Amino acid sequence: MPDLKQELISRDLTHMIHSLHNRRLHEGQGHVWVKGEGAVLTDADGRKYIDALSGLWNVVAGHGRTELAEVAARQMETLAYCSGYAGSSNMQAICLAEKLAQIIYPSITRFFFTSGGGEATDATIKTARYYWKARGAPGKTKTISRLWGYHGTTLAAMSATGISSYWPMFEPRPPGFVHIPSPYPYRYTPPPGVSPGIAAANELEQAILREGPETVALFLAEPVQGSGGVIVPPDDYFPQIREICDKYEVLFAADEVITGFGRTGRMFGLEHWGVEPDLVLFAKAITSGYFPLGGVGVNEDIAAALDDGPQPWMHAYTYGAHPVGCAVALRNLEIIEREGLPAQAAEKGAYLLSRLQAELGGHPHVGEVRGKGLMCGIEFVQDKATKAEYGTPGEVGNRVHLAAQERGLFSRLRGDVFCLAPPLITSYSLLDRIVEIMSGAVTEVLG
Repeated sequence: MPDLKQELISRDLTHMIHSLHNRRLHEGQGHVWVKGEGAVLTDADGRKYIDALSGLWNVVAGHGRTELAEVAARQMETLAYCSGYAGSSNMQAICLAEKLAQIIYPSITRFFFTSGGGEATDATIKTARYYWKARGAPGKTKTISRLWGYHGTTLAAMSATGISSYWPMFEPRPPGFVHIPSPYPYRYTPPPGVSPGIAAANELEQAILREGPETVALFLAEPVQGSGGVIVPPDDYFPQIREICDKYEVLFAADEVITGFGRTGRMFGLEHWGVEPDLVLFAKAITSGYFPLGGVGVNEDIAAALDDGPQPWMHAYTYGAHPVGCAVALRNLEIIEREGLPAQAAEKGAYLLSRLQAELGGHPHVGEVRGKGLMCGIEFVQDKATKAEYGTPGEVGNRVHLAAQERGLFSRLRGDVFCLAPPLITSYSLLDRIVEIMSGAVTEVLG
């Protein structure tokens, strides 16, 4: 088996280019996954690893769900593909849109389907611009998002993404994108006498006033910033954001690509704070990763602008409303509801977070252990008292990640923040094993 893995890696290096590609940085760290079962992945060398990030935050129902494979096969035999362009539809897409209208925020009733989250971001940005032109405010074109926000890597989505390492080799970015500070409780410092949540939300108002309300179309935000390091906002943040968007007539889009369908302990992330957006982006967990599918949900006001606009909404994807993807999504949503996965995420997430805090919270180089639902972040720092970061960002985090892999755990990092978001079906025994592995890896690397 080890010889097979090396052969496969050699073939990969000869012909493949990967997401976030850098052959020099990733030499010798590769895996060739051959099987997934539950919360465990098997490499081509026969070694097993806890999938501590659910693939890429998406495999909420776990690997190896035969009923999802079977529903995909049946749909492929019946109707493998059809166009979803204007005037055409399919039964699975119609049923999925109806189902989403039942389970998502009450004001979100209409849906456009894409192949994934990055496409959903582009669709959202274009929809906001179209909406304001149709409503007689053509100058409202700008998108405001947040530092450490992740919204994808297409050119528009990358410009909204607030993680600067994604930008340099693709500059210049298109105009019309503005970033404000993240409501990052561990690092955001509010003015005296103002709560951190209100102060961080007021950064949006200040940005709108600087840019001019007549130029701002959209505010785009994840309920919990995932790839940016599992950043959970203060409880008063999003209610204030909603008020600011209403005050200045700015559309509010919730990027629920990671947080949607149970990850945070509720079906959708903003439910924690009783706030409804104008648009919702979704992907990842809607199919548990078994088929590429994403989309955007909008309220009736936005839908009316698209229905009756001065020109057609000239936006389209070949694989939008794919019948196989929609069939898989419908069955996956059935699993999520049948097995109570949001409630499982709430209970297991609280358990994992408390155990990680007990094991690692006192370590002199662990600045914070945080989380919401079944998503946790462990932030490593050089100096706990000052919160000083390491001089070479990511170097310590990568060493901990390699040590964790030696112990049988695979995940991803944001610099020196270790992210954990295992499948929602992960057993308590595997959660305990995650804590043991992280404790051992941190001790090995940081003493």
